Amino acid sequence: MLDTAAFINILTIFVLAIFVGFEVITKVPPILHTPLMSGSNAISGITVIGALLALGAGGGTFTTVLATAALFFATINVVGGFVVTHRMLSKFKKRD
Repeated sequence: MLDTAAFINILTIFVLAIFVGFEVITKVPPILHTPLMSGSNAISGITVIGALLALGAGGGTFTTVLATAALFFATINVVGGFVVTHRMLSKFKKRD
């Protein structure tokens, strides 16, 4: 089990990652949105695999809840990314 100091360290890293991620995403010009979405899909795919591994490890209730939430949100991100990418690519197809 995590002691208080370790939990505070992990929580601090998590909060800093949220702020850095927000700042990076808001500074991206619209022209780079689709390539960034592809990278985001790759990262979310890794998150899906990690969440599945965490669920299969048989941890406690807290681990199961966090892994389920991670799996849910990462799956939404992957599916949404594919939908957006498909929509963007369909704009470049030749019309009959």
